Amino acid sequence: MLIQLIYASRSSRVLGPADVKDILGASQRNNTRAGITGALCLNNGIFLQLLEGDRAAVNALYHRLLKDGRHRDTAVLDMSEIPCRRFTGWSMGLIASLESNRQLFLKYSGTADFDPYSMSAVTLRSFFDEILQNVRWLE
Repeated sequence: MLIQLIYASRSSRVLGPADVKDILGASQRNNTRAGITGALCLNNGIFLQLLEGDRAAVNALYHRLLKDGRHRDTAVLDMSEIPCRRFTGWSMGLIASLESNRQLFLKYSGTADFDPYSMSAVTLRSFFDEILQNVRWLE
């Protein structure tokens, strides 16, 4: 059974560009092996990630993330069964907080700061839908 899991966590420390590159590279390698696809957003020290794949594989990955010292305040924001993958071309795509895509983050946030913890499941799904429809956001 395919599922989609959206979770958020806060970075336990300040991450530099090399840290983000390492996280993304490891995610892409590991997710390819596990058959997991999705997208990772990083904004103001908050990770927002959509994972899709086999229920057991996604569940195992999420439990590994809970033990990862780079994450704190980890929370599942949405989980649902899906009929098919939507991020088929991405073992893990990165949407970083850049001035050029600030509008995307603000469009779905109720405050001036992007806060996925306060977003509904419908809003989160819409956010990721827009990412898929507007590849230009991905820089």
